[in-house]
Amino acid sequence: MGRNPWFETVAEAQRRAKKRLPSTVYGALVAGSERGRTIDDNTAAFDELGFAPRVVGHQAERDLSTTVLGVPLSFPVLISPTGVQAVDPEGEVAVARAAASRGVVMGLSSFAGKAVEEVAEAQPDLFYQLYWSGTRATMVQRMDRARAAGAKALIVTLDWSFSHGRDWGSPAIPDRLDLKTMLRFAPDVLPHPGWLLRFAKSRRLPDLSVPNLRPPGGEAPTFFGAYGEWMQTTPPTWEDVTWLRAEWGGPFLLKGVSRVDDAKRAVDAGVSALSVSNHGGNNLDTTPATIRVLPAIADAVGHQIEVLLDGGVRRGGDVAKALALGARAVLIGRAYLWGLAANGQAGVENVLDILRAGLDSAVLGLGHSSVHELTPDDLVIPPGFRLELGGGSDLSGHDTPAPAARA
Repeated sequence: MGRNPWFETVAEAQRRAKKRLPSTVYGALVAGSERGRTIDDNTAAFDELGFAPRVVGHQAERDLSTTVLGVPLSFPVLISPTGVQAVDPEGEVAVARAAASRGVVMGLSSFAGKAVEEVAEAQPDLFYQLYWSGTRATMVQRMDRARAAGAKALIVTLDWSFSHGRDWGSPAIPDRLDLKTMLRFAPDVLPHPGWLLRFAKSRRLPDLSVPNLRPPGGEAPTFFGAYGEWMQTTPPTWEDVTWLRAEWGGPFLLKGVSRVDDAKRAVDAGVSALSVSNHGGNNLDTTPATIRVLPAIADAVGHQIEVLLDGGVRRGGDVAKALALGARAVLIGRAYLWGLAANGQAGVENVLDILRAGLDSAVLGLGHSSVHELTPDDLVIPPGFRLELGGGSDLSGHDTPAPAARA
């Protein structure tokens, strides 16, 4: 008999993904930048927080549901948009089906390997993600296409500078898969027959193009072609963000905030929500973990817009900690990709079930009947854990001449 496809933790999903995937594909999922300090801190910071459980008064029934940008969720987790998902032939469609089956929102990257129309058919509760890339006319065309497909909100990602160089080495990712490339990567791929068999059964090779960036009447660019367009686009101003929000004309989530002053500027720009994010540690290394900077941002703007958190979530208890510190919900990235690699759609559903069960256990142990009752009083927060970046004061509370990040 084969191994039970079910796994009980995200850590086990990661172990299985590492075993199943070619090293180049697995390395692309882990990613990170430079020394990897931020990617490590995103997870380690959650471990520094403790719970303060109650011994009597537990609630027999608990409500984990919430809404984000007006869309109902069965529990406060969203699928974070990630680029080309070559870990499984069905890629983002499998993830979307899993999200629909578990009642959570699907975030779809504009760099995805599946078309927005196909993904929206699998999960109508879809948020489409856009980078500031190309001309304004090009971005309008991409927003129009997402709107026509039924996207219920726009996610604009601005926390990506793509720092080059990793101390452990960057994976060698081809631009296209042709016979010559396949032969070159054969020594890495052949030892992983499970991954290869999935694609063989689907009768197609991993597609490294990005169909959502296909120009009208043209061909879909490769991932690196799309990346090149982004690199050559002048970075946006706050006025550009205001323009994007107006052009979209609906619920608008800005992803990538880690400073209080940026959060306030986002409110001024008219965003509906923001995600406290450092791009999963793929941005500037030594940026603090998102859970450390969440409370200050939630305190500053949480009464005006919805505040979400992205980065380092591996357990349902992590979700509870983020909600207690001011997040309305969290987005997950690597966790569901490892589930997808481990067991396709069922693996993503497995990850979502793990997070839901862990969150329910935390709400139960803390004596609450709803996720909306979680507060900082439910946590053990060590001194110096919370950081306020761009708030006009240093970590001791003394005024400083200018905002400064403290990592």
